Amino acid sequence: MCPLFELSLETPARVLKLHTPAELTQRLCALGLRPGREVTVLRRGWLGGPLQLRIGSTELMLRREHARAIEVETLPVREG
Repeated sequence: MCPLFELSLETPARVLKLHTPAELTQRLCALGLRPGREVTVLRRGWLGGPLQLRIGSTELMLRREHARAIEVETLPVREG
């Protein structure tokens, strides 16, 4: 288990818990970032910029401070 912030690029992970304020948690869940869903970090912004994430077929940007508050577990990389 680790924070989403520490996840390596292109490493699949499962969201375990959101330790974010209720309003942000509600918004993230509406975008698909909720416990049980698979998430991948696609890119990291320069100089402390946001992370680009993929959740299912949705891509979104998330501030690093919020990514530190999301607990994930890594999944095996799928051969394709």
